[in-house]
Amino acid sequence: MNKVYKTILSVAACAIVAGATVAPQYVNAWGDSMHGRPSYTLEQIDAGVLGDTITFNSISNGKIGNEKNFVGAKLTSDTGTIWNANEIKVAMDETYTIRLYVHNNSPKGMDRIAENVTASFSLPTSVATEHTIVGYLDSSNATPTKYWDEVKLTADQDFYIEYIDGSAKYSNAKMGTVSLPNEVITSGALLGYDKLDGKIPGCYQYDGAVTIQVKIHPSVSSKVSKTVRNVTEYTMDTGKTGYTAGDNNFAETTDAKIGEFVEFQIEYRNLLAETAKNVMIRDVLPKNMEYVENTTMLYNSNYQQGVLLNDNTVTTTGINIGDYTTNGLAYVRFVAKVVDKELGCGATVLVNWASATVNGKVVKDDARVNTSKTCEDTPTPPEDLPITGPTEVAGAALGAGAVTTALGYFIASRKKLM
Repeated sequence: MNKVYKTILSVAACAIVAGATVAPQYVNAWGDSMHGRPSYTLEQIDAGVLGDTITFNSISNGKIGNEKNFVGAKLTSDTGTIWNANEIKVAMDETYTIRLYVHNNSPKGMDRIAENVTASFSLPTSVATEHTIVGYLDSSNATPTKYWDEVKLTADQDFYIEYIDGSAKYSNAKMGTVSLPNEVITSGALLGYDKLDGKIPGCYQYDGAVTIQVKIHPSVSSKVSKTVRNVTEYTMDTGKTGYTAGDNNFAETTDAKIGEFVEFQIEYRNLLAETAKNVMIRDVLPKNMEYVENTTMLYNSNYQQGVLLNDNTVTTTGINIGDYTTNGLAYVRFVAKVVDKELGCGATVLVNWASATVNGKVVKDDARVNTSKTCEDTPTPPEDLPITGPTEVAGAALGAGAVTTALGYFIASRKKLM
């Protein structure tokens, strides 16, 4: 059963909640460095049960209900105040906000300031039908010094979680909403009251909340994007690896005459939260395009200036471009020539398919070259141009690979890579 908590806006600072309605609470996987801190009611806090002790998120009937359930999630587009504090079913390609509530329970305000207060989240990196996000709260002079709680994200299919860069925020009554560094998902980020100095006094007027945003992705193994550009001329540089081309603008489609050259670019990105091994790239040329030998180039983090592949199998059995970590990126380029192999008269669209195969799963994309053939009594081109080229891409062959490399993060634009 899902549990929820609802922010109650009418709680007076350091006072008993009078007539407030608190959503029912269910114990979840919360914890702390004391292996089970006591719970207190607002009445006990007001009666002085804590003395001079500083403790966090231990009130059972507080502003968010049971404060031990201090981590929750909701759809980012949901403007309501209900947070799922145990389990939430997520939808693919949607963004969710994860919240971590922060409350120094001492009623003594500035006389009991928590020091070195930090917050952090542990985000899963696997692909599965459910993931648990754990939020941590630390303070050097609190008892206990470390607190944690979790929320579970579930779906009917495998998915992985992407942290949205720069989404971390801290909100309270004094500062409003301020940005936190991305260290909130690694080593932790300092919080505070009037500035992010790690100091938070006791009482409700000083409480706050940390939020981050995550996006839900289906477990597609790869992304492939295919583009093309015109080559006004190309030359093999015998002193260096590679070749130089003319036009530098890649696009989804281009125009080329019979006998002219174009350069295709295949962008591959690993979308798994694990290393993709032995990635196979294959390109299927249409009948009226010919691969130009010794023009296949591979670009990745190991070969940012490109490396020439001499096996010439990218358009036949495919090439093994190696292993790629999460978000690992590579580009494969080669030159092809527009030829006339029983090319029909008039305008024709030549469709070129590229595919990537990882663990038996194939993803593909296409780029198009518009060409034409002038014949005697050339008919007027039809409104819908004939399209040639294969409509299906077979799985890439598992033959010997040309290059194997372990990638880190190689960030570049497929449109602007020169």
